[in-house]
Amino acid sequence: MTILAQTVQLAFRVAIVWAAGFVLAVTMNALLPDKVGLKFYGKATALMVPFNRMGFWTCLLAALTVTALVVVREMVADLGWRSLQ
Repeated sequence: MTILAQTVQLAFRVAIVWAAGFVLAVTMNALLPDKVGLKFYGKATALMVPFNRMGFWTCLLAALTVTALVVVREMVADLGWRSLQ
């Protein structure tokens, strides 16, 4: 496989992961209620973290993590370490 074909394949992988992450994040944001979540109590006030926000950021973090792993794997493969493929 040529370098150009590998680059295009990597670009499609990253695009698919990010699209799936955004779709999942928006779904979590829409399905989970706003008023339900975790409360962290301090001395003066309480901080409310809704479940829909946690789901949204978890999905985006997962997409970022998978993207980083795919990119690092391809960079290591370019340097000559072929046992990852």
